[in-house]
Amino acid sequence: MTQSEPVPAPSSDAPTFRRMAERFRGYLPVIVDVETGGFDWQKHALLEMAVVPIDLDERGRYIPGEVCSAHFEPAPGLQIDPKSLEITGIVLDHPFRFAKQEKEGLDHVFAAVRAAVRKHNCQRAILVGHNAHFDLNFLNAAVARTQHKRNPFHPFSVFDTVTLGGVAFGQTVLARAVQAAGISWNGEEAHSAVYDAEKTAQLFCVVANAWADRERFVETDRGSVADGASSEAIAPT
Repeated sequence: MTQSEPVPAPSSDAPTFRRMAERFRGYLPVIVDVETGGFDWQKHALLEMAVVPIDLDERGRYIPGEVCSAHFEPAPGLQIDPKSLEITGIVLDHPFRFAKQEKEGLDHVFAAVRAAVRKHNCQRAILVGHNAHFDLNFLNAAVARTQHKRNPFHPFSVFDTVTLGGVAFGQTVLARAVQAAGISWNGEEAHSAVYDAEKTAQLFCVVANAWADRERFVETDRGSVADGASSEAIAPT
């Protein structure tokens, strides 16, 4: 290139932020919430599952993606504790429940997760949940029962919003952490897999975006100090 040749302008389509695939070692955070027939993933039935892949807006900030969910027919041989149904409000024989067999339900939910993974060029999904290993244990148990071969989730690693809520707001209960984050909460809609997954996704995004803002401030602060500028001059208001 000679001196007289103009320097090409950067493409307007090129993002000015790190892509999702560059943020979590190639994993895509996907919120998962399950509703079940009890607390023991080895003997209690999986009844509902909802997933919310995390997306990025035009500024590279985290936002909840589109929710996908399924209702499940209790797998043969598994138990349902009536007290669990009282908490969740699930009516197993409701005419509009449209429950699926476990394999079909997993196919439906996993297809949405794999599409989100491909969209962001990630290698795999990582489960994000509130008490995340509870959700992961039920998910893995259903995968094992159905011998599902296309589980998009990491088999044991998770991000837990109990930890994030505790660190960020001093709250570990989902309802309290959500409200401390400035997010609305309706107790009458709670214990639905879709509602809880959507609120957990919002909580994750609030905390992750705040941390990203802090990282940007720290990097700017370091650069200013290195240049001899006062760090107090760029302290956030």
